[in-house]
Amino acid sequence: MLQQLETELKIRGFTPATIQAYTIHNKRFLEFTKKEPATITETDIKQYLAHLMAEKKLKPASVNLTLSALRFLYETMLKKKVFLDIKPPKIEKKLPTVLTKDEIKKMLAVVKNPKHKLLIEFLYASGLRVSECMRLKVNDLDFSERMGRVISGKGKKDRHIILSQQLIQNLQLYLEKRKYQSDYIFTGHGGKPMSVRMAQRIVNDAAKEAEIKKRVFCHALRSSFATHLLEAGTDIRYIQQLLGHASISTSERYLHVSTEQLKKIKSPFDDL
Repeated sequence: MLQQLETELKIRGFTPATIQAYTIHNKRFLEFTKKEPATITETDIKQYLAHLMAEKKLKPASVNLTLSALRFLYETMLKKKVFLDIKPPKIEKKLPTVLTKDEIKKMLAVVKNPKHKLLIEFLYASGLRVSECMRLKVNDLDFSERMGRVISGKGKKDRHIILSQQLIQNLQLYLEKRKYQSDYIFTGHGGKPMSVRMAQRIVNDAAKEAEIKKRVFCHALRSSFATHLLEAGTDIRYIQQLLGHASISTSERYLHVSTEQLKKIKSPFDDL
């Protein structure tokens, strides 16, 4: 059944990461229940979700991913009506981590490896998701127009990104001097694309080296890109396009992160 699941996901065009995740979650569920897929009931699913939340201490977002994986197999493929009374746990609405411009400068100042430094610059200057950045190819960029194109981003959608003039200069210099020639901009061993895990480690290590107390990974640079554009007066609809958000409500969360306007408000205590 897991093989059939993998085949169906491939036919429907799911990403390799989603295929792997859905397969793993369904495998773990069957190991937990010790039952055949055809005999699975609503109670089995509820007991497993309770196990993940109460014993495994998984966060709501992780539990919802598991629920999506199970729903695809049992509801979409097997047509079993076992999800009618199962409600997903509410996801915590946490504000994204945003770095100040000074914090980003500190990170760039401590990084000695040119490729690692360029990666941080690229993520912040473009607002790319880390997975999109790792798949980006040299031919996806148009230096003369200072634009780039993300091919099949999240939701299988293409979109344009902006490139800063300073980034283009640093990028061209890096491409001329790099050891391996590759279609991809950021490469690992042998010219293959750098892994997302490696990119996360590079950004996290740079933040620690710069003594930044926030929990910093690649997405913090994307959040900073959006927030700083918003604070500079960029229309939120353009930010939505650059980030590749399907709904403007996703982009609007950066309205709650920006503190520049809040800092201008005078507390009534100062007028006592």
